[in-house]
Amino acid sequence: MKIKITVGEKVLTATLENNETAKDLVAQFPLTVTLEDYASTEKIFYPDRKLSTAGAPSGYKPSVGDITYYAPWGDIAIFYKNFGFASGLINLGKIDGDMSALTGSKNVKATFELMED
Repeated sequence: MKIKITVGEKVLTATLENNETAKDLVAQFPLTVTLEDYASTEKIFYPDRKLSTAGAPSGYKPSVGDITYYAPWGDIAIFYKNFGFASGLINLGKIDGDMSALTGSKNVKATFELMED
């Protein structure tokens, strides 16, 4: 699945995994949220409800550009720095290419939409 993330004037694309958690997130699209900076490593937001974790592994080691779901807290995290393995983290997909609109300590408003085929 391909998604579009609009941050101000910039449009980013991402490719999502074919898993239950990613499908559950897309079912809530379109979403306009404030991405909050967390630990100068990732941008996070909380979807309206917790997502399915059916069939998910016990954890994941994210790298730059990864879109993940942290099941214990119920938040989506987009990593702009590499991070170590974290229990409860589920890989949802990856930003395609430049993600400079999501780096740095500022909170940013973003709209997530499913792209048409």
